Amino acid sequence: MADLSIIIVSYNTKDLLLECLASIKKWTKGISYEVIVVDNASSDGSMAAIRNLKFKIYNLKLIENLDNLGFAAANNQGIKIAKGKYILLLNSDTKLTENSLAKMLDWMEKHSQVGIASCMLKNPDGSVQATGGFFPNLPRLFLWATLLDDIPGVGDLVGSYHPHRDSNFYREERGLDWVTGAFFLIRREVINKVGLLDEDFFLYVEELEYCWRVKKAGWNIAYTPITSIIHYGGASGTRSGTIYGEIKGLKLLYQKHFPFWQRLILRLLLLIGSLLRIIIFTIARPTRAKIYVGALGKI
Repeated sequence: MADLSIIIVSYNTKDLLLECLASIKKWTKGISYEVIVVDNASSDGSMAAIRNLKFKIYNLKLIENLDNLGFAAANNQGIKIAKGKYILLLNSDTKLTENSLAKMLDWMEKHSQVGIASCMLKNPDGSVQATGGFFPNLPRLFLWATLLDDIPGVGDLVGSYHPHRDSNFYREERGLDWVTGAFFLIRREVINKVGLLDEDFFLYVEELEYCWRVKKAGWNIAYTPITSIIHYGGASGTRSGTIYGEIKGLKLLYQKHFPFWQRLILRLLLLIGSLLRIIIFTIARPTRAKIYVGALGKI
């Protein structure tokens, strides 16, 4: 059994994927690992480029899908053949700059109650990205939708669904309710107990839903800044796709785990949030306003 199985879902990110793989090979020392690339029918020559690397990375496995199956389903394909003690879901638009994987495995070995962990994600300019938050219950969604959690200290009172990246929040080690799927380190025992990602989620909110089930099963979710990686972000999608995908994902999350009356309030909050952003962005950022006009039809 390898120490770590690294699963990377690929979709038209050839150059970033090659950079990611090169950084894994360069920086990962002191652990045994395998890399499983699952390609969701890329049309940019990703797989041809990866096949040329196969002799350079001896522990590289490829799964080539004929269709885009989505993030959850593709990761599940990798998980099913993974042999590692730990499973890392790693975005193709990430890059290691130090021996982050060995550091994170060592950290997990010392924190046996943590089922899923993530490290610090940074933008290419070195600034810190938001990396997870707290479950989107109705009070948190109200603060998020109405932009009240933009007021300093408000989100700290109840825990913000999306804590702000420009605060010191992500510079300290802490327990969270969920972490983003860009770097999603899972203990093997968690998968054995909780199962796979929910494939009803195509893209967005699937990692949050999985964390929901993991915490319900008694494991902790943690964030630690003991190491960091670069995450370019948004390489396989658009801003509108992100917003629409999150709306769809939240509706599905509430359909699966919340009572009907809360689903109705969720839709109301999503409507309020979209209308408020349309008003704010119409003058300052009209392109963004149009995205939220489109979001009204997704609610």
